[in-house]
Amino acid sequence: QVQLVESGGGLVQVGGSLRQSCAASGFSFSSYAMGWYRQAPGKERELVAAITASGSTYYADSVKVRFTISRDNAKNTVYLQMNGLQPEDTAVYYCARLIYSGNRVDPDYWGQGTQVTVSS
Repeated sequence: QVQLVESGGGLVQVGGSLRQSCAASGFSFSSYAMGWYRQAPGKERELVAAITASGSTYYADSVKVRFTISRDNAKNTVYLQMNGLQPEDTAVYYCARLIYSGNRVDPDYWGQGTQVTVSS
């Protein structure tokens, strides 16, 4: 079965960095686009970054320049490098497998989520 297991969240001070990992299993990882979402308290879950099977990337405006998504198909792992963290980045971060539906991509499987807290 499809499994996505995140790691690397935690508590960091403003301006600090974290690197999150998402280990995937149960499907042909290299064939799928992958994404990182986040959900802050009282807010809707939002797409932060995505990477296609061929390595093209997308970033939400709020994280462009500061965050980098990457993948290692040999390790079935997708990463999110987060630099210059700000209090507004505090959220639970989720890894997701993405599927194409017409002109859009949607998540069909989720990881368990990891908490990222940025303290000022």
